[in-house]
Amino acid sequence: MKQKSFTINKAVLYARVSSKEQEREGYSIPAQKKLLYSYAQKHGYEIVQEFIDVETAKQSGRTNFTKMVQYLEEHPKVGIILCEKTDRLYRNFKDYVIIDDLDLTLVFVKEGSVLNKHSRSHEKFIHGIKVLMAKNYIDNLSEETRKGLLEKAEEGEFPALAPLGYRHDKANKTIELDEKRAPIIKEMFELYAAGEYSIRGLHAYVTDQGLTNRKGNKVMISSVAEMLKNPFYHGDFIWAGKQYHGKHPPIVDKALYDRVQAMISSKNHTRESTHGFAYTGLLKCAECGCSITAEIKKGRYIYYHCTFDKGKCGGSYVREEELERQFGKIFKQFQFSEKVFNWTREALQLSQKEKAEFHNKAIEKLNAQYLKLQNRIDQMYLDKLDGEVEEAFYIKHMKEWREDQKRLQRDISEHQSADENYIEQGIRLIEIARNAYQFFHRKDQPIRAELVRFIFPNSNLRDGKVEPVFKPPFDIIWKLAQEARKYKPSHKKEAAEDLSTACPNALPRQDSNL
Repeated sequence: MKQKSFTINKAVLYARVSSKEQEREGYSIPAQKKLLYSYAQKHGYEIVQEFIDVETAKQSGRTNFTKMVQYLEEHPKVGIILCEKTDRLYRNFKDYVIIDDLDLTLVFVKEGSVLNKHSRSHEKFIHGIKVLMAKNYIDNLSEETRKGLLEKAEEGEFPALAPLGYRHDKANKTIELDEKRAPIIKEMFELYAAGEYSIRGLHAYVTDQGLTNRKGNKVMISSVAEMLKNPFYHGDFIWAGKQYHGKHPPIVDKALYDRVQAMISSKNHTRESTHGFAYTGLLKCAECGCSITAEIKKGRYIYYHCTFDKGKCGGSYVREEELERQFGKIFKQFQFSEKVFNWTREALQLSQKEKAEFHNKAIEKLNAQYLKLQNRIDQMYLDKLDGEVEEAFYIKHMKEWREDQKRLQRDISEHQSADENYIEQGIRLIEIARNAYQFFHRKDQPIRAELVRFIFPNSNLRDGKVEPVFKPPFDIIWKLAQEARKYKPSHKKEAAEDLSTACPNALPRQDSNL
């Protein structure tokens, strides 16, 4: 990259907040600006431009982040970004790459860190880890929104767009049957349960009957297959990995739905022999989204391939030995040295301070809400004794406020336990990941399959090549391991240390802990 020459004291200010964070003391834009201007004045920085992003529920994009990048590209003499802390500047790893490519000096005031191309590898690595964790902080800050949706689901209200066959009554805030599509969908279930149609034949039939998507276009074959598996149609729904009973009207009864599932299961089983294949259920076809199944050829060779439930898709076959070789190669890329592991531990401890600040503020706010409710309860009790409040009114509100207090206590407990286990769990998961390669090659096939299931289930197979989709938090650890490969020691002694592999004994002793 072409090196920039810039005046060291010219800087831009960047601050970001969501509408939820704006309500929290210390997260507001004025609080961030006050901190950054005070720092700039004390350390001789001239703030030549401000870039502020306020994200709302309706608009989550960062318009001014993009404008800031453009401004810095157009003004090469401005080479400094002043920001409160790492998770204010970055929301994901893509942001990090964009900023890194600009060759800037980054000043994170609350963290007391200054990063540029002259920083030590150790400092850059720790910064890289904090960048990878930035999305976790953003997820934490949107916790209240997620909890609101979860509470809605627990009450039987589906928190998202209902599937085809239903419509949303905005006036009554309910989900109602789509009078045109619901009868066709019910008939679709009946015909498939009777064994009269394949998925492809059923798709052709419902298309002839006039079933279309919400845009008026023909429904895809894959959509028909997914609809037959969707419990929403018999009155249940899945939200956040858990099944709930909904308030919406069912299109089919549970007995019919169960017959359809049994029919789907029996047709899938006819494609497999009685052999227990280790890696079925772990991969999907990247071409069409169907599951990957397996079969034995010539009495001894195991091949994995698409089930072709949606028709021929061009997906290729792959031998089990080749599949395991690819799994091992993926696990090997999780490896990094003991020295880098110690850097990671240090970064987790530094990040813990920021996380503790987040949890402490949340607990403080929740405790204040709990105390406010308790004051209301106490006052209403006195009013009831004085005859100023009727018994029915007292019982109704007392019940509501006690339920609110229980919810607040649960929230406080969650924040406390998350804070306590943060470092311990983080280090344990990193140890599992960085030793996964040795573990994979030491264990029998069933345990190897469980390790794959634990770290990157639901991955894709494209042209015989595995495209891993990592389960959180292994997606973060994967990026961390790739980041570690960037930093090469400058001395021979350090090089020798960094070439050492991780100790296999660091793995959990019991396989069941996976």
